[in-house]
Amino acid sequence: MTDPLPEPSSELTLDLDRAKRCGYPEVVFAEGKTPEAIVDAIRTLQDANQRVLVTRLTPEQAAVVCPHFTDLTYSPRGRTLRSPDAARPIGDVVVATAGTGDLPVAEEAAGTLRWMNVGCEVVFDIGVAGPQRLLDRVERLQRADCVVVVAGMEGALPSVVGGWLACPVIAVPTSVGYGASFNGLAALLGMLNSCAANVTCVNIDAGFKAGYVAGLIASAAARPAR
Repeated sequence: MTDPLPEPSSELTLDLDRAKRCGYPEVVFAEGKTPEAIVDAIRTLQDANQRVLVTRLTPEQAAVVCPHFTDLTYSPRGRTLRSPDAARPIGDVVVATAGTGDLPVAEEAAGTLRWMNVGCEVVFDIGVAGPQRLLDRVERLQRADCVVVVAGMEGALPSVVGGWLACPVIAVPTSVGYGASFNGLAALLGMLNSCAANVTCVNIDAGFKAGYVAGLIASAAARPAR
């Protein structure tokens, strides 16, 4: 038996109209929230028949929250807790990482896409230090509606990928790197200055934001023309 939590939290006021206005329900950002507040938010979303996505849920928070929701899927690496995959995803997004150190951010993006019911594949470790690894994946990337590229260090990979593709490329700088990477600032500036016209950039470690925007692009691409 799971121990009952204290009385529901009054810390949150969820926007239950957001799915009607914006197409997707409100997402719960777990950082800084108590487990009680997170449980309360999930129950509120479920009572309203809305799909659940919690981001930045630490293993410590998850140890308290997850036993109350056996129908939800937790990713320890991506720190997401979400409703299970839908039966028939739409669209096609590839999330590509420069190195394995970028995987937590990539998994956050992938979890967001799966919550949005968008088809998603994660491609690992194709950074510019071994360019043949990217060449082995180019054909797969070219079939995607949108590609999310997650990279730290100098942040060069999105520009290289963008030069091979006709679709939008969303660059995600990560805080992976040595001292002069300044916790992702070097990668961010490199991506903002990309000369590849199809590359745009989100904030440092912002896997959720990249996944969400890529999901909107892929969903629109998959809709029949009016």
